[in-house]
Amino acid sequence: MIFTTKEDIEAPREHVFAAVSDFDRFERQALRRGAEISRLDSQTEPGLGMMWHIAFRFRGKRREIQIELVEYDPPNRMVFESRSPNMDGQMIVDLVALSPHRTRLGLEIELKPTTLAARLLVQSMKLAKGNLNKRFKIRVAEYAKATEESYRSRMA
Repeated sequence: MIFTTKEDIEAPREHVFAAVSDFDRFERQALRRGAEISRLDSQTEPGLGMMWHIAFRFRGKRREIQIELVEYDPPNRMVFESRSPNMDGQMIVDLVALSPHRTRLGLEIELKPTTLAARLLVQSMKLAKGNLNKRFKIRVAEYAKATEESYRSRMA
């Protein structure tokens, strides 16, 4: 199952890349939402090989996932791969400069079930794909708007 969206952001590509690669901020947000996160690497700067172990509750069950940054090409692209006992996945973040102060953010998330239970979960998600896709696009649009606002406030 694949979710994709694109958003145009009124900010330079370098600013948008800095925002989407602010891993400390994303870790703090996940912690506030109740997830448990631990870094599995010892890198101090963003780069290939960064890894996280994340545990959270979803549909009443504890889920665990391991995420690795497998492609890191600033300020153009990042690719993350995830593994869990039931499902693998990939997230691709692409940035394209439309002008010096406008960037297109492309985001693609692919989920690949590896067990029968996960296949059933993905099948139920496919039935609700319209609603899930809409919520996904809204969240990315909100993130794009916040990134624009942070750029404007830096330039003011």
